[in-house]
Amino acid sequence: MRFRPGARLDPSQVEDVRGSGGFGGLPGGGIAVGGGGLGVVGVLIYLAFALLGGGSGSGLTPLDGRTVTGDTASCRTGVDANRSEDCQIVGDINSIQAYWSKEVQNYTVARTVFFTGSTDTGCGPASTDVGPFYCPVDKKVYIDLGFFDELQSRFGGSNGPFAQAYVLAHEYGHHVQDLLGTLDQKRSSVQVELQADCFAGVWMHHAEQTGYITGITKQDLNDALSAAASVGDDRIQAETTGQVDPETWTHGSAAQRTHWLSSGWKTGDPRQCDTSGA
Repeated sequence: MRFRPGARLDPSQVEDVRGSGGFGGLPGGGIAVGGGGLGVVGVLIYLAFALLGGGSGSGLTPLDGRTVTGDTASCRTGVDANRSEDCQIVGDINSIQAYWSKEVQNYTVARTVFFTGSTDTGCGPASTDVGPFYCPVDKKVYIDLGFFDELQSRFGGSNGPFAQAYVLAHEYGHHVQDLLGTLDQKRSSVQVELQADCFAGVWMHHAEQTGYITGITKQDLNDALSAAASVGDDRIQAETTGQVDPETWTHGSAAQRTHWLSSGWKTGDPRQCDTSGA
């Protein structure tokens, strides 16, 4: 996976508040929808972390020898995305939203907030422990980019560029659900999360057509599938508790997550992402 050198990046779709933070505001209403495999999280989890005094921050690790910068405003072209992890992620976000803006009528751009340690959100104060998530109150995606390191070191999945793009595409899948009015329907959290995986796969199918990304390889696709499998509820439970209890799943098993990601990627059709039977 590479970015087209002439692609024009839009860094305004990212808010970079790394290093600014701690819990400064009062919790808002609503529930944050987690996509990193750590569960659907609400304000109470945020408050518990805040009361324990969290918020020390986490570092970023360069990938493939590229530099990691803190100035996303300098991300202007595909050349920047090919040399910088920050700009790569800006390019991913631009590509994801370019696709959905054509697919969803009256699509509204949602910003991604880069933070370290902790930050305030429309859904309440959040910590890096939550993992990446979408907040429907302020309609923003939140991520501590250190999570990409954890995909490999903690969960045993790939943290390659397309695996990172999958994580972001999953969160924007929740934004699409929100815009379509399906995020708050009476569905299980597993059904909601698996549909977001499928939507991520749909974007993957069309990624090169958005004009940002080129040269997607079989290895890139395997990286994305590896990331999805690594945050399956069964794998996380087996690793953390030594037991697997499907009754407590929030995101679905490794097999379910890879199935629906694959389904979206193979069909390229969001109408095929009906997970009501999952």
